[in-house]
Amino acid sequence: MSDKEKSRVNVWLVIGALVLIALLLLWLTMADLFGDTDVAAMITV
Repeated sequence: MSDKEKSRVNVWLVIGALVLIALLLLWLTMADLFGDTDVAAMITV
């Protein structure tokens, strides 16, 4: 790979990581707003 191709891959990697972080924050915010933050309550044994 040339340096230009590596740079392009790194840019997309950073963009993907930022999108995943944003989705995680959105998911946690929505769970907090709905009061559904007790993960252990979903486990039925």
